[in-house]
Amino acid sequence: MLFVIDVGNTNIVAGFYEGDKLKSSYRMATDKNKSSDEIGLFFSQLLNHEGIGKEEIRDVIISSVVPSIMHALENAIKKYVGISPIVVNGSLDLGLNICYDDPKEVGADRIVNAVAVDKIYGGPAVIIDFGTATTFCVIDGCSNYLGGVIYPGLKISMDALVEKTSKLPRIEIIRPENVVGKNTVCSMQSGLVFGYAGMVDAIVSRIKKETGTPEMLVIATGGLSTLIAKESETIQTIDKNLTIKGLKIIYDRIKLAK
Repeated sequence: MLFVIDVGNTNIVAGFYEGDKLKSSYRMATDKNKSSDEIGLFFSQLLNHEGIGKEEIRDVIISSVVPSIMHALENAIKKYVGISPIVVNGSLDLGLNICYDDPKEVGADRIVNAVAVDKIYGGPAVIIDFGTATTFCVIDGCSNYLGGVIYPGLKISMDALVEKTSKLPRIEIIRPENVVGKNTVCSMQSGLVFGYAGMVDAIVSRIKKETGTPEMLVIATGGLSTLIAKESETIQTIDKNLTIKGLKIIYDRIKLAK
């Protein structure tokens, strides 16, 4: 069994693969202050809940955009699972040509998502990840990662509104009934939801024009992808487990090469 872990700035997503089937996945808040024992005990609880003995885990693979948590996380895996994990980085052969000025600057989650889309769906494609930041990644039809766009995430934008204004409240990010709000909460929800959908469509339109590729697949992932995709005119597919799938693809490639 393969244990896959994606560490984001907001959440850690962990999943178990039995062969090629994703058996289950779990989500926990990313806490940079947790000790290796706290993380390890959480993973032990997941194994117990699934009825999986640690001896059944043959490998662990991790992608992370939070360097400060990696020491504790890797130690937790070694101590509580008994395995030294594989950590995704630019030095691995991922089957993707990263056309970035400095490939090491590309976040591991963006690389993993691009690998997943290239393998499962094929390019050309735009991958939009609605995480702590909203990221756009562009691949062509020849396994080239062309670059992308980084934009403040929905929750970051809401936090900025609340922190930088005196009277705006913290709100639930949901779709309001109308674009024109009749109260402060609905007006803020309209700006966030419809504003982000408009931003997504504008960026995608510019990407298609700049690359000269009008027929690009536009695929979304991340916690708020469903909400925005419903309002977007360009998002065609939602895949909430895209990063987890990408980790499995990378793992299989690494093992095949050995």
